[in-house]
Amino acid sequence: MADHLDEAKLFASFERYDEFVSLQNALLAVDLSVEPTCEDSDAENDLLRKLHMILAQFQEQSYLLDPYLEGLVIPAAECLRTHARARTTDPSVTSSRSRVGRLADLIYNYITFRGYKTITRFFPHEIADVTIAIDFMRLPDGPVAHPSQWSLRYVVLLWLSLVCRIPFDLEQFDEQGHRGRTSNTLEDTAKRYLDMAGLEREGAAVLLSRLYMRKDTKQQFSSFLEWSSSVLQESKEIFVSIGVLQVLCEFVKSGAPEETRAATPTLLEILEIVQKSEFLTSNTLVRKYRTKLLSRIGLRLVPPRANHYSMREARALEAAEHQRSQQRDDEDDEDDRDIPEEIETILQALFSCLQDKDTIVRWSAAKGIGRLSAHLPTDLSTQVLETVLGLFSIHAIAGASIYDMPSVAEATWHGACLAVAEMARRGLVHPTLLPQLLDWLPKALYFDIRKGAHSIGSNVRDAAAYVIWALARAQDALSLSPHAAKLGQSLVAVSLFDRDVSIRRAASAAFQEHVGRMGLFAHGIDVLRKTDFYSVSIRRNAFVTAAPQVAEHIEYRPGLIDHLISITLRHWDVAMRQLGAKSLRLICEIDIAFLGPSCVSRLALLLGSVHTTDIHGGLLALGELAEAYRTQFVPEGDEKRREIFGLIRHIPKDTILVPRNEQVLSATCSLIAVSITMQEVQQIQDQSSVPHWRYLVDQGLRHRGINAQEAAAAAMATVSSLTDCSVVVQRLIKEFNHGSPSLQQSLGHVLGVLDYDAHPHGLTEVVACLLASVSSECATKITNVEARRNCYLAIPKILANTAPRLAQHFRSRNVCDLFDALDSGLDDYTTDERGDVGSWIRIACIQGLTSIIEDLFRVSGNLPEFSTFLPPHRYHTAIGRILRQGVERLDNVRQISGECFLRILRLQLPAVECAEEWRVKGEALMQGLFLAGDHSTNWSVGEWLFPRAVRILQIPEYRRSLLTGFVMSVATRTGSTQRPASSSLAAYIQTLPLTASGPEYSLSGFAGDLVDWAQSNVTSNNVVVPVLQTFNVLLEADVLTRLPESQRGSACIEALSSISCKNVTRLKNVQRIQESMKIIVNLFTLPSVAKTCLPKIIEFLTHPYPRIRSSAAEYLYMVLQSKDLGWEPDEKVEEILLETEWSSGDVDKVKDMARRLVSELALGMNTM
Repeated sequence: MADHLDEAKLFASFERYDEFVSLQNALLAVDLSVEPTCEDSDAENDLLRKLHMILAQFQEQSYLLDPYLEGLVIPAAECLRTHARARTTDPSVTSSRSRVGRLADLIYNYITFRGYKTITRFFPHEIADVTIAIDFMRLPDGPVAHPSQWSLRYVVLLWLSLVCRIPFDLEQFDEQGHRGRTSNTLEDTAKRYLDMAGLEREGAAVLLSRLYMRKDTKQQFSSFLEWSSSVLQESKEIFVSIGVLQVLCEFVKSGAPEETRAATPTLLEILEIVQKSEFLTSNTLVRKYRTKLLSRIGLRLVPPRANHYSMREARALEAAEHQRSQQRDDEDDEDDRDIPEEIETILQALFSCLQDKDTIVRWSAAKGIGRLSAHLPTDLSTQVLETVLGLFSIHAIAGASIYDMPSVAEATWHGACLAVAEMARRGLVHPTLLPQLLDWLPKALYFDIRKGAHSIGSNVRDAAAYVIWALARAQDALSLSPHAAKLGQSLVAVSLFDRDVSIRRAASAAFQEHVGRMGLFAHGIDVLRKTDFYSVSIRRNAFVTAAPQVAEHIEYRPGLIDHLISITLRHWDVAMRQLGAKSLRLICEIDIAFLGPSCVSRLALLLGSVHTTDIHGGLLALGELAEAYRTQFVPEGDEKRREIFGLIRHIPKDTILVPRNEQVLSATCSLIAVSITMQEVQQIQDQSSVPHWRYLVDQGLRHRGINAQEAAAAAMATVSSLTDCSVVVQRLIKEFNHGSPSLQQSLGHVLGVLDYDAHPHGLTEVVACLLASVSSECATKITNVEARRNCYLAIPKILANTAPRLAQHFRSRNVCDLFDALDSGLDDYTTDERGDVGSWIRIACIQGLTSIIEDLFRVSGNLPEFSTFLPPHRYHTAIGRILRQGVERLDNVRQISGECFLRILRLQLPAVECAEEWRVKGEALMQGLFLAGDHSTNWSVGEWLFPRAVRILQIPEYRRSLLTGFVMSVATRTGSTQRPASSSLAAYIQTLPLTASGPEYSLSGFAGDLVDWAQSNVTSNNVVVPVLQTFNVLLEADVLTRLPESQRGSACIEALSSISCKNVTRLKNVQRIQESMKIIVNLFTLPSVAKTCLPKIIEFLTHPYPRIRSSAAEYLYMVLQSKDLGWEPDEKVEEILLETEWSSGDVDKVKDMARRLVSELALGMNTM
């Protein structure tokens, strides 16, 4: 939690400056020429790690370090210079590679934190540093030469890029007779690292660009261009090609414009070479740097426009008239300017780059077009914008929707949007082109094309929102006002209904920008409050909460409804269609009488589509509208529902029943469930508006898909509330006993949801069928786990449905049978390849028992002889078994058990005589443990639960069941459950008295309960092994040392020893043998029974399984070394245990060594 708060914290200053300085001083104080010891190296690495963590903490607010950078970077850089000077002047000085590397890492952290341009200003830059840096970089045995020191090479190259800018001729550093040697050395050094894949290439590119900018070395740039051309023509090394382009980009960006203009023909030839090479253009970085170089050449060829005002600046100055007159003067001047012919070539290349497959290339081209357009005359920049807008129409088909475009259109539309946004934020969108632009933007906002199992277009939608945001910042309100209503509707719809949270937030930000700067959107502030950053962050909240609130404003209501019907309900993602249907219903409920009919007529068109997604979306929305008509109680509600029901006939039956169209079938059944009326049910099949609706429901019941089964069951539930379905139920029961597993699963749903209170529906046969299906003693028991679970789920639903007149529907014996069936389901521990699938049944039974108890308590006043419906002893037995599940090994089962138990604990007692018999035993203790605060969600956390739950062992009525659950948790392999369960049980047992005369729990009683349970299930490894594991945990924790002091405790130990050794050589379960061995060894540490257990150890040391023999010797050795036996074993014991090969095939030798070992142990015990 503390780390989370630190991440979210906003700082006002560099609060940890003093700590940071002290850590850095400690790191800089080391001697870089001495190799550190392992301890020193670990300490220095820890210092560097702490420094990095502090910098990372301020990464989001890096500007806070600006006042301190000089005092932080200079000492580190000075330390590197001092060492470099020593290495280059004194050959005897060596370098500690690890320490120099840590220093370079520290400086590199500064560079990544604040950028190399900021940090290199604090590097040493005296005249003498030129020679020092060059010589240090070229030391053959220096630390720079080691392959792992990439950060050191990067830092030194940046240092060289700084020192080579000193305002003195580099020839003064040359030796006599070697003119130009220094500059050549710098060039050769940088070129050597241009073919590196890491950051050294970037450092070398910066160094070369700075070198060629000097007046005394600029003549070398022409030779570099020739070398670059030859390198790119060979096209063998991609890293060298990237490095060359980086150098050229840096040079053109920062060099003199005159030099760029002079070299433009050569640069364009180089770019042409790159363009023609398939090898080079296949690399994204090459295409990116080519694009960047093109735009920078263009910027150098065309100087900026004089007195260029953006529309935003003009609006801020409130000088529109001044702007118009100024623009007229500027345009006259601009028309006289000569635009180089190369600009057209560059623009055409940039337009092509806007359609590149990679985002970074398109983004670079968009920025280049925006910057270059700001330099061009107004008429030319307008032509550029027209060309960019033309990109939208490349893949567009007249009259086609956005879904009909090919997937390759994504790159084109994204690049076009980015370019328009860059021009818009510079105020380059002419009002005459604004209508054309605003015609394309809504389409870009909805750009979402299905491609395989996913969709593409989120980047297009994000860029479109960026365009609209940029228009708000640079365009004048007068030109935007005619389009404000449509633009506002589009933005609101996207901010509420887009699939991606980033797009919803981007659209919300664009809407906010327009509200704040333009004020053209109706109810802007109120709508913005409902669609702010946080409101649209959660998709469901945006659809079902924010959208209906915005729809209260009639200006936005048509746009939202249109977007839902034409976009969202046709979306490829089924979750979007489901949420869209819910949102449409909530919006229509604002005025269902006016909005409902028009929406129904539009949705009917979707049912005639050839796309199943459209049909599914239409069915979902019609179902939601039918539900709205049913709940709104409008006068024509039944008639509208019948009209909606009749629309099902427009969908071909084959389309619904295609096996892969589970979604359509389930949506159809759901629509039947909410729209069918009494008139349709009473109609003869041929006279119904949908003659085949019964067949559709029947096919839904037989479908393998769970969604289709549940939807068909809901339809049957609705029909059962309108008419008697006894004949259908009889048929279903016959099919239930002999049908496929999927049909059994489905019919389990159906039998539970029928309205038995409205019509009988063969209730007696249904109950008998369900009981026979889940009974372990019945021959017709269902083997399919999911089907049995559904049967268990159906039982409480039936009782809840008939609860108002329970006594009329059921006899008390029937209710008890149903209650007992659920209780027996708590013992289902079925496992298969999916794991403990029986937990599904146990969860269903826990919830079912709780539901039945709640229903019976609620109607207790209407039940004669309530105790016969829910006998107190069965009630408390069920509570104990629920508590058992609440302390078992599965987190989700514990959580649900805890929630259900707390529901029972909070219940009011039944309104009958002797109601105290149904009061939860130990109620005060339970409330103190679990209801003292809001702990209902903590039952899945073992560390919280087990220390509390173990105290319930004080209650005799629930003790045996709870102890069973604890034993299972102690024996589990899940550490998060086993550790807290073991420690809590051991701590509780430690507090128990040895014996107790009353109902209080005692140590002897605890041991006796476990032994009795194991003896009654001695042939079941699922019981005996967990019991033995629990005893071992407690013996190892020394909490049973008092047990032999009582008569019952001695009997328990004797019985435990007997269980462990009985037929041990004939047992096949290795885990049981292992735990039995541990029991005997642990009992050997108890003085009162040590002599009895000692001979039994031989059975494990000589067991037929070699693994058991080795484990027994190893565990015995560990116990002898860690336990205080009251006597000291002889050294021969340790020698025998360690030197004997217990897993050897020589059984006679093993037996002889085992007897010798036992003899030595017995001798040691006798001398005690």
